[in-house]
Amino acid sequence: MQHAIKFVDVDDSPMEVLLFRPEREGPHPGILLAMHIPGHNGLEHDTFTLKTAERLADNGYFVVVPFIFHWWPKQAGMDVKRQESRDDWTVADLKAAYELLAAREEVDADAIGIVGHCWGGRVAWLGACHLPEVKVCAVFYGGNVKTGRGEGSPAPIDLAGDIRCPVIGFFGNEDKNPSPEDVDDYDKALTAADVPHVFHRYDGAGHAFQMFPSAERYREEQSEDAWDKLLGYLNQYLRE
Repeated sequence: MQHAIKFVDVDDSPMEVLLFRPEREGPHPGILLAMHIPGHNGLEHDTFTLKTAERLADNGYFVVVPFIFHWWPKQAGMDVKRQESRDDWTVADLKAAYELLAAREEVDADAIGIVGHCWGGRVAWLGACHLPEVKVCAVFYGGNVKTGRGEGSPAPIDLAGDIRCPVIGFFGNEDKNPSPEDVDDYDKALTAADVPHVFHRYDGAGHAFQMFPSAERYREEQSEDAWDKLLGYLNQYLRE
């Protein structure tokens, strides 16, 4: 599937955004897809995120993928980006991408969700805290939700009370970040905030169990089960 490329200005820094349009006519529900770490040096290198966006578009969702690492040179190492990452920058990126998506004529602006894996899973949670318009959030094994990024940034878990949409989560029971204990804390925070949510936890799966480019991490059975549950949840809140 071919995708379009747009650039939006975020605090005087141009951010690349990839757009994946379903083949059939709209209006379509929309998905803001938070990218995975492998694309930090360019989304063209992130096969997993590109294929995930294509699969969502094949299921009738108009998908945008913002390049949230535009604040650094692409050749900069992930260790630098990890250390210097700031949640206020990420929130600004998500808001700009959301506005781009919601403004599309082919998109139903009242039916937009946010989805993310790994680093993007944390970003999806953070986005749900700051984008009250989103109708559903899906978090795949997002770690470090209990830690803020950038001086003075609260931990996303402490912002659970700001989430206005249902949340679905997918986690491997052999993961270390987030660990099963972390996932328990995520569950408690959402429950305390009265956020509707459902978590799916998989035995025999560790971190990034949907990462098909990695034979070591990928678990096909658990991944496909998660895909089925994800699409059912998105359909429930974005199509009905």
